[in-house]
Amino acid sequence: MVLADWAVWLGHPDPAPHLRGTYDSDAGFREIIAAHGGVVPLIASCIPANGKRVQRPILGSIGVIGSSSNIHRQFGAIFDGSGWLVRMHGSFGRMTAKTLATWDI
Repeated sequence: MVLADWAVWLGHPDPAPHLRGTYDSDAGFREIIAAHGGVVPLIASCIPANGKRVQRPILGSIGVIGSSSNIHRQFGAIFDGSGWLVRMHGSFGRMTAKTLATWDI
């Protein structure tokens, strides 16, 4: 939900109200990811109306990084201008991984 919260912070309407409150555990979230066929299509279904998929991220872009073959090793991320930040136990940290998809919102 951190990417949806980022979009709201940027001034967009909540792009993921249909997901809020629908899971209460990691297992529940993983079921939602599997039902969408991975994190890329899940995030794509939540992109604000004026968002667009791009090849190269810019400051503030959102994206999905990680494994192209293992949906349980894909992560939503925010581009800080030089790398990807992901939500980690109570904070954000830099993660280096393959970029699977990027959107400017």
